[in-house]
Formats: sequence, C-alpha cells, structure tokens
Amino acid sequence: MTHPRRRLRPEQRRSEILDAALEVFAERGYRGATLAAVADKVGLTQQGLLHYFPSKDALLIEVLRRRDEIDSGAYTPSGNGLEMMEKLVAHNATLPGLVQSFTVLSADSVTDNHPAKEFFTERYRRTRETLAESIRREFGDDLPGGLTPEQAAALLVAVMDGLQLQWLLDPDEVDMAAVFHAFAGLLRSAP
Repeated sequence: MTHPRRRLRPEQRRSEILDAALEVFAERGYRGATLAAVADKVGLTQQGLLHYFPSKDALLIEVLRRRDEIDSGAYTPSGNGLEMMEKLVAHNATLPGLVQSFTVLSADSVTDNHPAKEFFTERYRRTRETLAESIRREFGDDLPGGLTPEQAAALLVAVMDGLQLQWLLDPDEVDMAAVFHAFAGLLRSAP
C-alpha cells in the first residue's frame, strides 16, 4: 500500500527510510527484505529510495549504524564492564524490536558474501576487546576455572546474544536480565 508522499528535508527522509528499513530487515532478514518494501513504507518509489541509498547493501550498513545509534542514544553506560553489560541486558529487555533487528541481522551476516559480515565481525571484535580489558581491570587475570579475560568476554557476549534469542522466542519464560545477572555473578564469586 503506497502512502501519500510528504515533503521532507533530505536528512529527515533518510532518517525515515532508515527507520522503515530497520523494521523491514528485522521482519524479513536481509535476503527476504526488498527495496520495494522499504520504499512502500515511506511512500517512495524504489527509484526514489535509490536517490538516498545507492544499493540495498549500502542501506543495510546504514541501518546497522542507525540501530547502534538508537541503542546507544537510549542507554547511557556507567560502571565497570560487567555492570554495564548487566544494565544493557536489562535495557534491551525494554526494546524487543531493536533486539529482534540485531538478532536477525547478526545471524544473517554469517552467510557467505553477506554485506554486513565485516560490520558484525568488527563490532564483535571491539566488544570482546573492550569487555576483556574491563574484566582484567576489575578481576585481574585470575578468573574462575582458569578462564582468561578474553575467554570470559567471549562467553559473556555469547550468553547475552543467546539469552536475547531465547527471550525473543519465549519472553514469558526467559527473564534475560535475571539470568544474565546470575551468570555475571559467577565471575564476581571468584576467590
């Protein structure tokens, strides 16, 4: 269904397109999403949309940046790395649409030649490095079970992502904030 076209400044139109694309990519994944579906959501033709974003790949990368921008704009981190992760998980529990878009697009990115593969690879690398540094500052190198801070960081990210997936599938049964807090407690209980 085409909506009547509204006159917007170019930066407003780009923002509107990014918001619509975020929804479409979250609902259908990258491969199932079409530029036509995004264009229709904002009352443009596909050619009109291509005026703002030269390709579907370019649109996807901007959508991913937008998703991170929305997330970071609504959440102000404070405290150590583990405490910030716990706050982020609790914050994410209030944003199912944003969590869904991240989950769908990050899972999609593992396929061959996916345009967001580099984006997610680098994003996860930075997240693990930052978290490992924070864990090292807070707990040192002597972690439970002989874990290194780098291994603990990878596990914390994996737990967070896995909990998000389970929560999206069964939100009444999975309290991701409580479960993540309990898992983080394992690090805190180290001698």
